[in-house]
Amino acid sequence: FYADWCGPCKMLEPIVETIAAETDATVAKIDIDANQELAAEYGVRGVPTLVLFADGQPAERLVGMQNETQLRSVIDAHT
Repeated sequence: FYADWCGPCKMLEPIVETIAAETDATVAKIDIDANQELAAEYGVRGVPTLVLFADGQPAERLVGMQNETQLRSVIDAHT
């Protein structure tokens, strides 16, 4: 979950794109301003919020700027 006006979201985007290009996982970007109901459904209170799904269910939630090593570690824990 991101917003166009969010500085940390812009910094995180290339990291997520790099990881997405190297994995078979589906990666979706959801603009909280355009999708307020979906953001509320997932309890998003701050951006960026990353939700990792495993077996179709939310398995991890990360809020705020994350570095590539942190993201890869969380993903690896669920593969």
